[in-house]
Amino acid sequence: MTYVYNNKGTCSVRTEVELNPDHTIQSVKVLGGCNGNLKGISRLLSGMKAEDAIARMEGTTCGNKPTSCPDQIAQALKGALAAL
Repeated sequence: MTYVYNNKGTCSVRTEVELNPDHTIQSVKVLGGCNGNLKGISRLLSGMKAEDAIARMEGTTCGNKPTSCPDQIAQALKGALAAL
């Protein structure tokens, strides 16, 4: 199942996550933001349970912003889980 989330408060504008029925992450694609860092994060998340990724990334901030690209990925994963 593919879920598209429009990011809020970050340089990246959209996150697309593909989840398997067992909640493992098939893929994560982020549009915008720090390209190399987000590609690396996406590779690290592949195969991980969505719940574990959320627990690790949710609440991460960037500078003085109340959110970050990893936090927005966590929000996208939460939305994808709710849509399953």
